Amino acid sequence: MILRRSHPSDKLIVVSRQITIQNELGLHARPAAEFVRVANGFRAEITLIKGEQRFSASSLIDVLRANLDRGATAMLEARGADAEAAITRLEKLLIEFRDRKED
Repeated sequence: MILRRSHPSDKLIVVSRQITIQNELGLHARPAAEFVRVANGFRAEITLIKGEQRFSASSLIDVLRANLDRGATAMLEARGADAEAAITRLEKLLIEFRDRKED
């Protein structure tokens, strides 16, 4: 599900999508590091929202603190000009993790 909101000036695009962690070991150190590296490749500010807590997707420590084990759900939110591309790429990456044997 995508929720898209735009700031009245259309300069601030916000895209949110609910994600479910599907790989067997969850978002542990190795895939979390790759997730952060990919997130840092976008200009958008990307946040993981789990319950009432918000975690920066550009911080490995924050992503690990989100404690996203297999089956966990969270909201992935991006704010900025390339927000939609960021969310789409990160969601695809999470699916790729599921399909990898080592992650």
